[in-house]
Amino acid sequence: MATPAALYMFVFFVAPAIGLFIYSFWSSEAYRIVPDFQFSNYLDSLTSAVFWKVTLNAIRIGLITATISVLLAIPVGYYLVYVSRSQIILYLILITWFSSYLVRIYAWRTLLGTNGLLNTVLLEMGIIHEPVTAFIFNSFAVTITLTHIYLPFCILLVVSALSEIKRDLVDASRDLGTSALGAFFRVIAPNAANGLVGAFMLTFILVAGDYATPQMLGGSSGQTTGLLIADQFRKTGNWPLGAAQAFIMFAVSATLYVAVMTIGRATGMIAKRRGAVVLEEA
Repeated sequence: MATPAALYMFVFFVAPAIGLFIYSFWSSEAYRIVPDFQFSNYLDSLTSAVFWKVTLNAIRIGLITATISVLLAIPVGYYLVYVSRSQIILYLILITWFSSYLVRIYAWRTLLGTNGLLNTVLLEMGIIHEPVTAFIFNSFAVTITLTHIYLPFCILLVVSALSEIKRDLVDASRDLGTSALGAFFRVIAPNAANGLVGAFMLTFILVAGDYATPQMLGGSSGQTTGLLIADQFRKTGNWPLGAAQAFIMFAVSATLYVAVMTIGRATGMIAKRRGAVVLEEA
């Protein structure tokens, strides 16, 4: 019964990834792909100061955005799963996806621009005497815009993670004398940590690989690896180099995920099995 789903995943995900991986070992000459086998694309990327500068910037923006998104999503997810019986808030979150991705980018560009709402309000209040250009075309503008774009996605992932923790476990911790806040940190968070880390990492990957927002709001300090990779495919025509950079970024993301999970399990912040925290407390 799993054959159709497995075939779909292979055709639309695994096969293109394999093709891109093969491309990463080829070379490009005058916008023409040469099917040879060499490691120069990886070596050129790993020894490029520009690549690492952009990659580290993408990692920084991705970590900040993912952290803010998860911290904002947890209270909303907790309310939806354990407090509210209504799905209105969840529907309102889903409605935000009906707005275009580019519309939201242009909205923030309008708000943060020199003639935007933020500068206008500050001028009217007398806080500033001339428009401030520091609100736009930098990593701050990219971070706040990407947080707005991916927060609904992160909320849904957090809701899914918290939904797996039964209310009975929370009630058991309360019966043992734990406060509501203590129940979250000692029961819900450790047992839902795998899902929360998954929400964090998926948000990080989407943000670090984004190229539209950095292109329109990033300026020189808000560039990401996604934009650099996109330029290799769109402008320079060097698909093999772009493919190599994509897999390097994939390795960075995988390494970060392993590091987060290892640290979480070593410090006890991530429970090894569901319900373990409650059983130990009991």
